[in-house]
Amino acid sequence: MNLRIRNLREDKDLKQKDIAKLLNCTQQTYSRYETGENNIDIHSLIKLADFYNTSIDYIVGRTNNPKRI
Repeated sequence: MNLRIRNLREDKDLKQKDIAKLLNCTQQTYSRYETGENNIDIHSLIKLADFYNTSIDYIVGRTNNPKRI
């Protein structure tokens, strides 16, 4: 999951602080999501999936298909 959220962010040329603002958390907290130090809560996962137009299953690694079904 950690690599997926990093890749999704980088594919849109966004900085960690941009996504942290979206999730209403600090850049440090978001950085810990990307490194796997902290687990992402379900509400933030939903926001990320909606923002990137992908599924939570893709973000958490249950599928390799990034398209929303």
